[in-house]
Amino acid sequence: MRRKIDEVDKWKPFTDSSGQEYDLSHLDAHEASYSDIRNGKKETYTFMVSYSFHCFAKDYSHQTEEEKASLMYHARKESRPFCFVRYELSKKYLRRIVDAFGDKKTRIGHAGYGSYASVTINTEEEGQIIYFVPFKMYREKKLMRIHITSAYPEKVMPKLNKVNFFNIAKNLRFGKPLPKSHK
Repeated sequence: MRRKIDEVDKWKPFTDSSGQEYDLSHLDAHEASYSDIRNGKKETYTFMVSYSFHCFAKDYSHQTEEEKASLMYHARKESRPFCFVRYELSKKYLRRIVDAFGDKKTRIGHAGYGSYASVTINTEEEGQIIYFVPFKMYREKKLMRIHITSAYPEKVMPKLNKVNFFNIAKNLRFGKPLPKSHK
């Protein structure tokens, strides 16, 4: 049984003006566990992960009002035009990135506004892509949570002050303040 969370836990598909349906179930909330070994002892942290509709929706200034209206996706809190680029990237790579948050090779850093972010992914087809994935980590009642607030391609690598994912997870588990940027 899935616990009720403060964000959307199951996304309805997007249907374009021609009737083509785009499945968004890859962005449904799910559990993710990450294990760390410190001083010979294994610690496992389990999170409920959810995704914002900013992972597949974007309001571009170059779009006409008619284009925006034909692409409009209505979520619980707001509406935005569906973005095919963000959708395809999320479908291909986002879950893989989230599953790798605990890997030493995954770059995690402070993204500002109390958020953290992961960037880049290596692909067989396109080489390295700069894919910016900001997220929040918090407690919701007794549940440890990760909420992906957005996910989008970048042309230039953003500067992030590195932070260890497991330091965030450990502090969250024990109710300590989360690591802050030392800027």
